[in-house]
Amino acid sequence: MRAAVYERMGPAREVLRIAEIERPEPGAGEVRVRVSFSGVNPTDWKGRSGATPRSIEDFQIPHHDGAGVIDAVGEGVDPGRVGERVWVWFAASGQRWGTAAEWTVVPEERAVLLPGGASLELGASLGVPAMTAHYCLFSDGPIDGKTVLVAGGAGAVGHFAIELAKRAGARVIATVSNPEKGDLAAKAGADHVVNYTDAEAVDEVKAFAEHVDRIVELALGKNLELDLAVSHPETVTVVYAADGPDPVLPVRACMTANARLRFVLLYGVARAALRQAAGDICEALKEGALSELPVHRFSLEETAAAHEAVEGHAVGKVLVELA
Repeated sequence: MRAAVYERMGPAREVLRIAEIERPEPGAGEVRVRVSFSGVNPTDWKGRSGATPRSIEDFQIPHHDGAGVIDAVGEGVDPGRVGERVWVWFAASGQRWGTAAEWTVVPEERAVLLPGGASLELGASLGVPAMTAHYCLFSDGPIDGKTVLVAGGAGAVGHFAIELAKRAGARVIATVSNPEKGDLAAKAGADHVVNYTDAEAVDEVKAFAEHVDRIVELALGKNLELDLAVSHPETVTVVYAADGPDPVLPVRACMTANARLRFVLLYGVARAALRQAAGDICEALKEGALSELPVHRFSLEETAAAHEAVEGHAVGKVLVELA
């Protein structure tokens, strides 16, 4: 099969190459997926670049997320799963078979049935972003009737956080940095959109809601002042990324706000929570509650350019098309 591979970490155009390698066979408890689209996330270029180092056994195929059709199953897996359209999560976690290839193999729970009304492009966009959004929203209890602030509402995590929060009965405020991104957040269903670069951003949030109950945060260093200003003692700020400089915590201000901070790295989340997230996302797909972001398509031969697009903060979702 054809696959994008790297044997060492470094810049995309220096280490990524397209190779012909042996097609993998599913082992016990695994399925093989003929990949149609491979989703590219920041975690993928960071792993490839060495920003977040990982061990490489001979070679690594990048990308955790994807969508396609199961064409073979291993021992212990229902043969009836052959032919299922699925979305894939954590494909490259703990193994070499990421989704930037014509086939991947994953434990069967990581290949989730994709409802008929959902496109393969949407399926490949889920995985890390949607499951991160789910954990950030629900790890501290239900949000029905609560107010949620989603920082970076135009990004993939932000997009799915808005949609999942609305589905769960929350009111949603999204912060963005420009009108184009504001339009995307509003289209996803945000009740109120605020440009966080405006001097009056805090007042704009408070004009909509006196305080917020849950904050889904990607840049605590840049946004901590705003987060504290709109918090109350029951607010939980959940940080899922380290964009920008690390914050210097103003301890007294955090005490005054009775701030509660939770830090999330999806790879360390309990498997039960990940299975719950996958199940809830599947139900949301069946209901038509999740939608596609604007898509930037690349061929397999353009995988390095796809990584550069994500590293350059492309607005929308970057996908590598394989079939």
